[in-house]
Amino acid sequence: QVHLVEAGGGLVQAGGSLRLSCAASGRTFSTVAMGWFRQAPGKEQEFVAAINWSSCSTFYADSVKGRFTISRDKAKNTMYMQMNSLKPDDTAVYHCASDSTPGTDMKRQNSYDFWGQGTQVTVSS
Repeated sequence: QVHLVEAGGGLVQAGGSLRLSCAASGRTFSTVAMGWFRQAPGKEQEFVAAINWSSCSTFYADSVKGRFTISRDKAKNTMYMQMNSLKPDDTAVYHCASDSTPGTDMKRQNSYDFWGQGTQVTVSS
């Protein structure tokens, strides 16, 4: 079992920045990848970004490329996402997730085994 706790959400004006973190505990030695997903009111959950835990290869949704940066601190078992140039469309609950199976598609929700409770990001216009 892996326990994930997100932090860093909040209210920010358009153009501003936030840094989300996701701290993992438990059986973290099996982590292959971690990702961020978000769900806006009335919309389906969507992929935002993911990182391979060993190689640090990163993947981004087109909507956040060039604005968001995902990273990880292996020693702290923590993943981060720096979000710059935020837009009102970025308003959502952001969830982090952990994948323990090699070779899965990191952009797919069903590739992930464990999920955090989420942190709210609200961007005002």
